[in-house]
Amino acid sequence: MKFIEEVVVEEFLPTFRTMLAGALRERGRTQSEVADLLGISQSAVSKYAHGEVEVNDAIKSDDRVIELVERLAGGLSSGDMSRVQALVETEVLIRRLERGDLLARRHEAAYPPIAAYDGPLDIHDPEGELRMTERIRSSVRRGVRTLENTSGFAALIPAVGSNLVEALPGATTIDEVAGVPGRILDIKGRATVPGDPEFGVSAHVASLLLATRAAGSDARAALNVSYDAETIDALESAGYVVAEFDADADLEAAVADALAETPDADVLYQTGGFGIEPICYLLGADASAVVEAVRHVAR
Repeated sequence: MKFIEEVVVEEFLPTFRTMLAGALRERGRTQSEVADLLGISQSAVSKYAHGEVEVNDAIKSDDRVIELVERLAGGLSSGDMSRVQALVETEVLIRRLERGDLLARRHEAAYPPIAAYDGPLDIHDPEGELRMTERIRSSVRRGVRTLENTSGFAALIPAVGSNLVEALPGATTIDEVAGVPGRILDIKGRATVPGDPEFGVSAHVASLLLATRAAGSDARAALNVSYDAETIDALESAGYVVAEFDADADLEAAVADALAETPDADVLYQTGGFGIEPICYLLGADASAVVEAVRHVAR
C-alpha cells in the first residue's frame, strides 16, 4: 500500500525545495537565510544547492510548479510574502496536483492498483467517486460471500443465472451499477461466482434496478432469484411488499406501472412470457439488505 502523501514527501518536496532554494540563492539570499525561510537546516540547503538531492523531472518541468517557485522566491526575498503564506500557497498547489493531476499520476505509477480506476481521482475526497465505488464494490463482495454460504441459495438461482447489483447514488446508466461479471451460477448444487464485482457488467438486473429508480424507488441494490408462488408467499409472510409486472412489456414501462400501483414494493416479480423465464427481484437499500431477504425463501 502506497499513500499519496509518500509521493509528496519522496518526490514533490525534494524537487520543490531544490528549485525554491536555488531561486532564493539566485536572488542573493545567503545559505543561512534560505534555511530560515524554508525552515530546514543549512546542511539540507547545501545538499539542494550542490545537486545532492534527487529531483523528479516531471515535477521540475511542470509550469505550475515553476510559476509558484518564482512567485514564492520573489515574495519571500522581498518580504512581501510571509512564510505562512508561502506554505499555504504550496499546500494549495499540492492539493490541486493530487486531484487527478500530476501527483495523482505519480501515485498511480507508484501504486498500480489505483491505475485500474477509470474515473476522476481525488484520493482525499470523503464523498469522492473513488471512495464510493470502492465501498459499493465491497458491499457487493460481502453480499456475494453471504450468498455463497447461504444454504439453499443455489436452488434459487434461475436458469439464466443470478446477479447481485448495487448502484452509485444518482446512478442512471449500467456503468454506474456494480455486479458480478458473468452472473452467479448453480454448478452441481453450489452457487459459483466467476469474478470480483465490477461496474458495468450486469445488463439485465442492473436495468431492472435502474428502472425501479426511474419510477421513484429508493432501492440501490437488487438480486434476481427463481419465481414460484411459494417464494412470493414466504416473502409476504416475512413482511415484504410484492408487486407483479408484465414480462412481455417494455421493462421500464412495466416496472413503472407496477410501482405506480404499489409504490412501497421491495419485491418485483414476473410469471414469465414467450421465451422468458419467470423471475423474482429482491430490492433493498444495499447488497446486504437484499441478501437478508434470501434467508426467508432459501430452503
